[in-house]
Amino acid sequence: MYDVSKRLFERAQQLIPGGVNSPVRACRAVGTHPLFISRAEGCRLFDADGNAFIDYVGSWGPMILGHRHPAVVEALLHTLAKGTSYGAPTDLEVELAQMVVDAVPSVEKVRMVNSGTEATMSAIRLARGATGREMIVKFDGCYHGHADSLLVSAGSGVATLAIAGSPGVPQSFVDHTISVPYNNLPLLEQVMGAKGDRIAAVIVEPVAGNMGLVPPVPGFLQGLRELCHQYGSVLIFDEVMTGFRVAYGGAQTLYGVTPDLTCFGKIIGGGLPVGAYGGRRDLMDQVAPQGPVYQAGTLSGNPLAMAAGIATLKELSKPGFYDALEQTCQGLLEGMRQAAHKAGVAVSTDRVGSMLGLFFTPGPVRNFEDAKRSDLKRFAIYYQQMLARGIYLAPSQFEAFFVSAAHDALAIGKTIQAAEAVFGLLAA
Repeated sequence: MYDVSKRLFERAQQLIPGGVNSPVRACRAVGTHPLFISRAEGCRLFDADGNAFIDYVGSWGPMILGHRHPAVVEALLHTLAKGTSYGAPTDLEVELAQMVVDAVPSVEKVRMVNSGTEATMSAIRLARGATGREMIVKFDGCYHGHADSLLVSAGSGVATLAIAGSPGVPQSFVDHTISVPYNNLPLLEQVMGAKGDRIAAVIVEPVAGNMGLVPPVPGFLQGLRELCHQYGSVLIFDEVMTGFRVAYGGAQTLYGVTPDLTCFGKIIGGGLPVGAYGGRRDLMDQVAPQGPVYQAGTLSGNPLAMAAGIATLKELSKPGFYDALEQTCQGLLEGMRQAAHKAGVAVSTDRVGSMLGLFFTPGPVRNFEDAKRSDLKRFAIYYQQMLARGIYLAPSQFEAFFVSAAHDALAIGKTIQAAEAVFGLLAA
């Protein structure tokens, strides 16, 4: 059934570490090899063997419109006809910057970069440069890319592959990073009380999506805002995943909390490689060449990525877009819950916007320790059996589902039907 993918993977392992260029796709945690994708359309992927799958990975989040959306394809073809990369400014990066500034309450200026990792790394550097401090606080299970200082107690691929941090990260970097349990405001208050005058920044996924989907408990984000203001630390929202996904202006508009800096990626590039960080004017004015905090990237503001991002955001800004998308996602969530309950399989589920989480534990799941109580063997069987029924999920308990506007009633119905069969099998 997957013979071509298997042969490609065998060849890839001779040429590429682990046979993949994104470690979370390694599939070792679920006892399979990765599928090699040949094309995509709407909410479906087609692998090298010709199999079709309903896709809930969506290129790990950015395909909120679905694959090959006509408006995005048209924008790319129009831009491609004029060139691919200049290493110089274009009107497209100005237009996309304006759209981000208009949409996100906290952002007065924004700098385009090439990845989410680059965005978070640059935001941390800016916070350190602006405050003159070295320490940062992050939260257990929140993944902010693979920069050295951010791999302490990270989730996502690090958790999936059971890697404790990473060799190659100097102890001095670890010494400057404090990791606190997500949603634990009292413990953060103790940390800030003891070391607040040395902490440059607190960085957080406002909705955790790299330990599976874990929403903030009431008051958590508001408490972060108050503590950072009290101690003069920079509050950074990592909205690489949630930006324009859970709401048009990101999670900060959903929860009414204004960070000092925000990191973006995924959706603002319409599926092409992109990242960005932005925030208050006084902070962003410290970025080179205007200020002393150096950051640069030869391909930043690439015209193809900018064009795809502009086309995507134009579609997202249309009235009713998010209401319809959330209705679709809620229907999937309710169907999955009912299927598990009917079979007597203990799961914990949640949803924020069009992100959905399902853990094989009774729950509730409020932090990384809760998430790690999930039955990973049961998840592996669930993943394999859903795949066999044409449902493409992330090969990790510690990832979210992403629903797109291209997921129609037929796709949702087929997914729920598959879940009913698989939960029944797990209960047998």
